[in-house]
Amino acid sequence: MPEPCGQSPADILTPILTVERIEEDFYRGIATPGGRGRSFGGQVIAQALMAATRTVAPDRTSHSLHAYFLRPGMAVEPVLYRVARDMDGRSFSNRRVVAIQNGKPILNLTASYQGDSGGLAHEEAFPEGIPDPEDLPNELELAEAHPGAVPEEVLAYLRLNRPIEVRPVSPSPPFDLTPRRGWQYRWVRSRYPLGDDPVLHRAALAYTSDLGLIQGALTAHGRTWLEEGAKVASLDHALWLHGDFRMDDWLLYCIDSPWTGHSRGMAFGRIYTRDRRLVASVAQEGMMRFPDAG
Repeated sequence: MPEPCGQSPADILTPILTVERIEEDFYRGIATPGGRGRSFGGQVIAQALMAATRTVAPDRTSHSLHAYFLRPGMAVEPVLYRVARDMDGRSFSNRRVVAIQNGKPILNLTASYQGDSGGLAHEEAFPEGIPDPEDLPNELELAEAHPGAVPEEVLAYLRLNRPIEVRPVSPSPPFDLTPRRGWQYRWVRSRYPLGDDPVLHRAALAYTSDLGLIQGALTAHGRTWLEEGAKVASLDHALWLHGDFRMDDWLLYCIDSPWTGHSRGMAFGRIYTRDRRLVASVAQEGMMRFPDAG
């Protein structure tokens, strides 16, 4: 994603996540800077979450969201977000958001918020044997090490100053077309500092959680969305936020796909901090259509 004109590199992600208040319960998110074609689903989810959060008391924190993608968005146009304040209870608040472009809904999102609370606690352990991100190549380095693996326009995109850096623990399609089942791992982080507002970090994780998740289902078959004639798109997306984290520090994104069928694929994710805390869980179903797959 190109750097917005006149802004420092540190501003790349923050303007994308920040929404402008138009009037009561209506907000607007900017178009993708330098974007073209379809909107990135994670951007629309993150902006919708930010719009919802603007209507919630500051002592309540987002802990889950559920979203359905209804129509492709256009990256070159802003998005209007309409928020419905469905419930403010003693412990929880709930918001519904409709993302609108050209008068039509492109996404529905529901978000839940909770105040501070104790209770029983456990979590799945951090996976063993994961190398540090500093010892791994990023996606651009992988692409340059595998000439011809990605189209030239994708390589050009990888060379730009993008908001999120990704370092796969093991190469997957398109760099390695070996069908692979089971958990796949990647380190992710914002390329530049995001400040100390936890709301922004949660929105940044919502943005990042859509990066490569459905590829986990494709990897089980050794396929990639870059193939000619492939039609791959997110259908729905759910994110649960378990604890505090910083998106500008490395997070381990663990992805697994238990099922594909009927031109759809299912993928789940767990996200850990470097100090081995489980801070988020993700689920997504996506459309996966290939000319040779019936």
